[in-house]
Amino acid sequence: MANTLGIVKPDGVRRKLVGKILTKIEEAGLILRGLKVLKLTKVDAEKFYAVHEGKPFYKPLVEFMTSGPIVVMVIGGHASIERWRDVMGATDPAKARYNTIRRDYGTSIEKNVVHGSDSPETARMEVAFFFREDEILPKEAK
Repeated sequence: MANTLGIVKPDGVRRKLVGKILTKIEEAGLILRGLKVLKLTKVDAEKFYAVHEGKPFYKPLVEFMTSGPIVVMVIGGHASIERWRDVMGATDPAKARYNTIRRDYGTSIEKNVVHGSDSPETARMEVAFFFREDEILPKEAK
């Protein structure tokens, strides 16, 4: 029952999609264990996306992720990483399955509305980047 990180990116917040995205998470049987609205600084965005440093999309990604508020979430439940990624859909909205967040609301690969951790190791690091342990509801809390 590992937790995973979800982010509603600036395009999703700007377009007032947060409620619709939270509904999809809950309808999938996943559990919100933590939730924050914040604005990333350039330094924090560079740290968070450091794994992509040097790639052509790194600087535009940092710029985009600092362009407005984001919503960060700790998402729990059985197989939460895989299930959240399934609810999100493929990175490219045009290739995502119907009725996924990215297919329904994404406008491009760059502006695909949401982020999710891709592995248990990444999830642990990403959750810890945004949340202290005492800010996350325990697994027993539903």
